[in-house]
Amino acid sequence: MYVKRHMEQVVERASKMFGAVLVTGPRQVGKTTMLREMKQGIRYASLDDPLLLSSAVGDGVTFFKDFPPPVFVDEVQRAPSLFTVMKMIIDEKREKGLFFLSGSQQFRMMRDVSESLAGRVGVLSLLGLSMREMSGTSFDKPFVPTDGYFEERSENYAPVDHGGLWDTIQRGCLPELFANSGMDWRLFYSSYTAAYIGRDVRELVNIENELKFTRFMTVLAGRTGTVLNLSSMASDVGISVPTAERWLSVLRASNIVYLLQPYHSNITSRTVKAPKAYFLDTGLAAYLTRWSTPEVLRNGAMAGAFFETFVVSEVLKSHYNAGIPDPPLYYYRDKEGNEIDLLIEEGDTLHPIEIKKGSDIGKGDIKAFRIADKLGERGRGGVVCTHDSPLSLGGDDMVIPIGMV
Repeated sequence: MYVKRHMEQVVERASKMFGAVLVTGPRQVGKTTMLREMKQGIRYASLDDPLLLSSAVGDGVTFFKDFPPPVFVDEVQRAPSLFTVMKMIIDEKREKGLFFLSGSQQFRMMRDVSESLAGRVGVLSLLGLSMREMSGTSFDKPFVPTDGYFEERSENYAPVDHGGLWDTIQRGCLPELFANSGMDWRLFYSSYTAAYIGRDVRELVNIENELKFTRFMTVLAGRTGTVLNLSSMASDVGISVPTAERWLSVLRASNIVYLLQPYHSNITSRTVKAPKAYFLDTGLAAYLTRWSTPEVLRNGAMAGAFFETFVVSEVLKSHYNAGIPDPPLYYYRDKEGNEIDLLIEEGDTLHPIEIKKGSDIGKGDIKAFRIADKLGERGRGGVVCTHDSPLSLGGDDMVIPIGMV
């Protein structure tokens, strides 16, 4: 069962602007499925095939004679020498939409892309299914809590089933799990983790101790939604801080973890400087931390952290799916204990967002928003929660049901 992806329109726009379109993202999020569904009439070459990989690495010019554009090359990071050949073909033909590419590793691949295809490639990031995609909603605007956004979003808004919400948070948002409700969740993520470490991680960095790397992932999953403390994590795992930094860069490069940066301005000298770390798939985080059922997770000690992680991931997906590769998302925390979970910057305007897993929301939940008034131009803010309907909290602030994100 194919679930229509909101990024499809962005891919089409990019293919009319650039000679190549590259879709990056973690394993199993549906990059290949989306591009094959969209581009059924063009040639397809997967570099997971050893023979095709050997051809691509050995002689890129001959490879593209066998697979002339327009062509979709899957797992393109496995043959970085192809980028130079693509540049030659794009410059010679001077046409758009010649190459459609996918890859699951950003770090080395993006270095090669920037060196060879600068100005010739549109780069997009795809994550797991969003709630909008899972519900079949066509609304595809990036989440920014403005009057215009809520006016459009209200046209096809329906309250989220709370039980189903926690099923999604615990099970995760990978398309294969969504399409096959009977698939064994634990077995799926066990295989996913083994394949990720055994293949993607080894291609990025030399991992001498896979058990310690798995332990590092588990410790980080247990701290999702918190300010990053690599020294403490390194101590818990029994590794050096430089090793922890290197392993974190691998998780970021392969889109497993997202770092939400703190907001800085010339008047925020007393703010916390470290980023907050979020797993981009709550199902993987639940597997690593052994929250084995939605009910146990919903009532457990990490429920708030997982709900916040899920909301941040949904906000991020809404921007990525709209073709915004580096959305202006931040958080605020100062040494006096004032904290705003999410700050969305829109031009010179800041929109403060609090995230609460419950539905009993009051003005006390937005008391830290007064800080945003001092940081710059303050826009509409609110509390994303499990309440069924949007409500006013006074002024420009409101209760925002998670289904409206």
